[in-house]
Amino acid sequence: MLIECVPNFSEGRRPEVIDALVAAIESVPGARLIDRSMDASHNRAVLTFVGAPEVALEGAFRAIAKARERIDLRAHQGEHPRIGATDVVPFVPLEGATMARCVELAHALGARVARELAIPVYFYEAAARRPERRNLPDVRNIGFEKLREAVVTDPARLPDEGPARLHESAGATVIGARNFLIAYNINLDSTDVKLAKDIAKRIRERDGGLPGIKAMGFFLDDLQLAQVSMNVCDFQRTGLQRVYEEVERLASAAGVRVRESELVGLAPRAALPPGVAERIRLARFDPRAQVVEERVAARVGS
Repeated sequence: MLIECVPNFSEGRRPEVIDALVAAIESVPGARLIDRSMDASHNRAVLTFVGAPEVALEGAFRAIAKARERIDLRAHQGEHPRIGATDVVPFVPLEGATMARCVELAHALGARVARELAIPVYFYEAAARRPERRNLPDVRNIGFEKLREAVVTDPARLPDEGPARLHESAGATVIGARNFLIAYNINLDSTDVKLAKDIAKRIRERDGGLPGIKAMGFFLDDLQLAQVSMNVCDFQRTGLQRVYEEVERLASAAGVRVRESELVGLAPRAALPPGVAERIRLARFDPRAQVVEERVAARVGS
């Protein structure tokens, strides 16, 4: 039974911190890191590792504990919304695993994080204990600073595990179980962040757009351009090419071209059939490094 775990951390500018998080995960026998990505503009890092269920649970816990030591949200600035030093931890079923097992892992991890690290936990997606918390943006929508006040006064913001207050520096953590998600960005050849936000609103599912798409618009200081940043939650319903073509159409209608697109982390082989990477102008794409099956085969066998 193989579980994938994809913790997201609120740190994308200090490689030495990410190295420490990786070391914490790899200190667990059987944990295999298959991808790491950092983004300075978003000030965020995503690590992907695989292992047996108990390995995935222990690796995630050690990473959360290390992030509590090394990341202080009170000094954090970045484009991406966040409520925690370890912001999100999803478990994903791979070979021989079930979603039910991933839900068990999420709940066990959440209870331990709250008990041993004094970090409050919210559960999302298949692990959600309240229906209004299935959707990650609905849990994270007010951000660390506002949640710090709201968790004390608003019963709707009470965590699922842990104290009714955020950890002073590490905030809260959202833990869940879900199917494979593709983090996908499209960079516009423009500085018009309003256009990026408008496009994001038109393509995301909750506003009547494409099925399974969550999207936001950002301005990237380091690249001096606007970006449509997306989670493709079900690539079999809405594939990468369909998303790209719709963003390109909407941008073109405003007189703006697409510069390039990019994967953040990994994608399954079925999401990238022959020729798609070229058609969607996928920057710096390396199948050996970015296709999940290739990475799992390379790392689990090592």
